[in-house]
Amino acid sequence: MARRTAAAALALVAGMAGSLVAVPGQAQAAPPGNRDVTAVMFEWRFASVARACTESLGPAGYGYVQVSPPQEHIRGSQWWTSYQPVSYKIAGRLGDRAAFRNMVDTCHAAGVKVVADAVVNHMSAGSGTGTGGSPYTKYDYPGIYSGRDMDDCRLEITDYRNRANVQNCELVGLADLDTGEDHVRDRIAAYLDDLLSLGVDGFRIDAAKHMPASDLAAIKSRLSRPDVYWKHEAIHGAGEAVSPSEYLGSGDVQEFRYARDLKRVFTGENLAYLKNFGEDWGYMPSDRSAVFVANHDTERVGDTLTYKDGAAHTLAHVFMLAWPYGSPDVHSGYEWSDKDAGPPNGGQVNACYSDGWKCQHAWREISSMVAFRNTARGQAVTDWWDNGGDAIAFGRGSAAYVVINHEGSPLSRTFQTSLPAGDYCDVQSGRTVRVDGSGRFTATLGSGTALALHTGARTCSGSGGSGDFADGASFNVSATTAWGESIHVTGDRAELGGWNPAGAPRLDPSGYPVWKLDVDLPAGTTFQYKYLRKDGSGNVVWEGGANRTATVPADGRVSLNDTWRS
Repeated sequence: MARRTAAAALALVAGMAGSLVAVPGQAQAAPPGNRDVTAVMFEWRFASVARACTESLGPAGYGYVQVSPPQEHIRGSQWWTSYQPVSYKIAGRLGDRAAFRNMVDTCHAAGVKVVADAVVNHMSAGSGTGTGGSPYTKYDYPGIYSGRDMDDCRLEITDYRNRANVQNCELVGLADLDTGEDHVRDRIAAYLDDLLSLGVDGFRIDAAKHMPASDLAAIKSRLSRPDVYWKHEAIHGAGEAVSPSEYLGSGDVQEFRYARDLKRVFTGENLAYLKNFGEDWGYMPSDRSAVFVANHDTERVGDTLTYKDGAAHTLAHVFMLAWPYGSPDVHSGYEWSDKDAGPPNGGQVNACYSDGWKCQHAWREISSMVAFRNTARGQAVTDWWDNGGDAIAFGRGSAAYVVINHEGSPLSRTFQTSLPAGDYCDVQSGRTVRVDGSGRFTATLGSGTALALHTGARTCSGSGGSGDFADGASFNVSATTAWGESIHVTGDRAELGGWNPAGAPRLDPSGYPVWKLDVDLPAGTTFQYKYLRKDGSGNVVWEGGANRTATVPADGRVSLNDTWRS
């Protein structure tokens, strides 16, 4: 954790998670198998995660889902209460032991492995009764730890250039466990083994930087499965005493510089600079690094891009999932204005894009790239092109090709690829692209959009699976809004709410000011539609002008690119 104000540091406590860890000497970045993308379901209740595994994560090809800390913690509505343990019972706000076990089993059935966020550096900062009914006081957690199990330094960390201060003192006043003690190591190992007994496949080690690397290696060696995958959170800080690379001996490490640099490039520099992105930029080895565009911690303190950055945030995910460096995490959380605010509905996700849930893992632009990445696995970057500015394109051998247009105007050109000739589905838009016998295709991309082709998606008909799309309409409307307002579409079809504003589906603002939504409709259907704006109180304002009309083609989707009419 870098130097922060007390409030920001307290927020970072919860976010201090690390990359997955492997056996000493066998560290690797990508989880075992061919699917290395993790959906990080931040503060989702376990029942909601289970449903997402079945409905979206498994079908999209995600290899892992990461869940927020399951252990009993302090009471409170703030998100960071989940990161102040008071016992190792599975009794937090997100669900009990039965719900956790059911989530693991359900995700496994969907082909998705489970990573648990593990908070083992510290306990609580205060006293009270935990979410599972356990009484506690700082330094005294009945049946688990007492004062003799804590580090001797009872002062807050103040100097990140001093190793002892970072690893022996208290992170924003949290009771710091002495992980050099056998009793503490045994208790932590017992907790992790309990999660393994429920089927967990890996761990995210929160606040790893605040524990000596040798202590974590010793804890891991005590596990029933000492080869289990886990990743350390060790935030890079220039001039600091503790280096993230110290933790590579027992597992993977999150490369925070990757996310920080993506923000800088996507908001103030040229995408053309990304041609050699990765180890050439001084990062840790690719096969031992976990990467992300944003996480719950960094988006709240401004270190990285957030969903509020619109197209920059979305296109950075497209790049991350197409580019062969590290093992990607896709953060899926909720809207916030108060940085401390806990999850809507206590973590219950009734539906994506409602109650503030952003569901970034399910955005077409992001979820479609998971299959792209799986298909391109092991293929080198080929056919790089850039315009010297914010438009780039590159292939992944003969398996895939992506174009990203972050310019302020449309991009039209003929692209050279190494793809076999034939028809492909652009998994970003659902439109068919034909590659000729020389590996070339011509396309026009709007500002702030991408195009992605891969050999696993040769047709846009059908539904789900490897990037295929059902028949229907893709709504895209440029509309500015005030805070708390949203854009909806309705029309003369039941799928569009039947002209009833209460049933009008909400469009996704991830590419703001362009709002987007895909709606499945029968092939050949002609329909009328119109956009409307809703505020936080449910008040409705219809756009001006006559009803719009469109027709779904015989095969595929009609793409509607509209502008809000006053």
